[in-house]
Amino acid sequence: MAAHDTGLALKRLRLLRGFKQSHFAQLMGVHQATVSRWERGDLPLSKAQQAAAHRLLAAARDPRQDAALKRLVESSARKVHLICDRTHRLLAASPARQSEWRADPAEFIGRSLIGYASQEILAAEATLADRGWHEGELATLEIATAGTLDPVIPILPGRVLWERIALADGSAGRLVTTIA
Repeated sequence: MAAHDTGLALKRLRLLRGFKQSHFAQLMGVHQATVSRWERGDLPLSKAQQAAAHRLLAAARDPRQDAALKRLVESSARKVHLICDRTHRLLAASPARQSEWRADPAEFIGRSLIGYASQEILAAEATLADRGWHEGELATLEIATAGTLDPVIPILPGRVLWERIALADGSAGRLVTTIA
């Protein structure tokens, strides 16, 4: 398919799914101008970009699934929380996870938690692109952390499991579960 035809199909699907160019660009990890160039046929998408666009646009999305996921996390007896995979914004946390924190968990909903990460978590985060995490080649990762002594959101030493999952808006979420 020519770049022009691919661009038109991309634009139709994006509009059909209700994505603004700027939001789609953010989800794809590119500038809005890049999406515009794709849609005009001025710039072809790489194979990886085509696969990512397909994952974002091809599947029917239902926000009720996100609400159900949030309820499951918030009612879990395990130490688990859900973040936006790209921005690390907190989306939900279990009572067991919240009990470790020394502040009102509601203050953190919608805020990035990356500033509370341990050195081991930051090091693992830095390897995700090379591992194909964002392209879906790796969907789970187990890491060990020495923890932190942060006075607000301490991280206890141990092992955590990261699981990448699709959210209704086409972005990815990450379930972070402490492994006993």
